Amino acid sequence: MKIILANPRGFCAGVNMAIECLDKAISMFGSNIYVYHEIVHNKYVVERFTNQGVTFVNEINEVPCGSILLYSAHGVSPEIREQSRQRDLRTIDATCPLVTKVHLEAVRYARDGYHIILIGHEGHDEVIGTMGEAPASITLVETPEDVDQLSLSNEDRIAYLTQTTLSVDEAGRVISALKARYPRIESPPKEDICYATTNRQDAVKQLARMSDVVLVLGSQNSSNSRRLKEIGAAIGKQAYLIDGANELRHEWFVNAETVLVTAGASAPEVVVQDCIDWLTREYGAVLEEVTTREEHVSFPLPKELRVLQ
Repeated sequence: MKIILANPRGFCAGVNMAIECLDKAISMFGSNIYVYHEIVHNKYVVERFTNQGVTFVNEINEVPCGSILLYSAHGVSPEIREQSRQRDLRTIDATCPLVTKVHLEAVRYARDGYHIILIGHEGHDEVIGTMGEAPASITLVETPEDVDQLSLSNEDRIAYLTQTTLSVDEAGRVISALKARYPRIESPPKEDICYATTNRQDAVKQLARMSDVVLVLGSQNSSNSRRLKEIGAAIGKQAYLIDGANELRHEWFVNAETVLVTAGASAPEVVVQDCIDWLTREYGAVLEEVTTREEHVSFPLPKELRVLQ
């Protein structure tokens, strides 16, 4: 058996920043820290911090007044920030700068009188935060069929934004439907789908064709990880999304000569290496890492960590 190890894979700059941010906060203030929602959508990462004593919450009223609260990489709405102020919480904002970009675009378009069509998945933390910036001015769509149901007219000022972790192809189909229906629709000068999402998807598109099985390391609630699995399946390969080596099954690899291993942008390298070790141990697999694109992006820690010292 041969393993093709995709590069780039795993942590993106935004996830690296968010995790480093929480690690830094723990070193400065101890582990009695709260995080609004999961720091990133990955079971392994969340469990690591939970075991250190960090508390993840879904409601601000779960955080004791005056405590330290960290906002996750997916961003939060102005309403959440106001609730935090009312409870006198010391907040640290670990929102990915690429998500912040979408928030600022939503504010700008709403201020300028546009109605915003947000392309994204209902209930995703990032979508909830973005819609919270201008709830009266944003409509969520997920599919081209949703575009057909819009009641806006061509006389309205309309702009579209996208969730940063969408499938490039999936978003493209919706954008095409929007442009066909609303030829004058506006869009940001630079696309919202993040570089890391695009790069990992492109790698799977290229490398899955040379593989029999596609393994994606990532959690089920990770949007970008799910897209990688879907791309592998769309190419006609057996594709699996798993959290770690303990989920691997021998029946997946019957007659498999080549296995592509990749990871979503919130999956740590340790779970990738565990899977490689398992395949090597069970099948004597030989590893070949293939780089489809170089990444050299990094984001600084938020200013709150410097202010709170």
